[in-house]
Amino acid sequence: MYEKQSLEADILLKWSKLLEYDFFRLYSQHLIFYSPQASMEYNSGVTQLPSFRKNIYTKEIIEFILDLVVTGEKSKAQIIREYKIPKTTLYKWLSKYGNFKKL
Repeated sequence: MYEKQSLEADILLKWSKLLEYDFFRLYSQHLIFYSPQASMEYNSGVTQLPSFRKNIYTKEIIEFILDLVVTGEKSKAQIIREYKIPKTTLYKWLSKYGNFKKL
């Protein structure tokens, strides 16, 4: 299995349970973090498909963003623009975890 290019979802689920690690979170975080913003016209219609909330941030993502700000690698405005994180959310993180080491 280690040398395979891909794994079936049921096998990955078994490994996740066995190792007590959520391998699916890696992919779902990527989809949430890098998905393009949906247009307003698309969201106005009623759909049977499930909708994914984009305001779910894991502690790893928060830690990554705050590290960029604290180290000065990116400004607050750059983070808001590039990662599409709401201004209020970023400022809440900064006030809540201002002098963070690791969350």
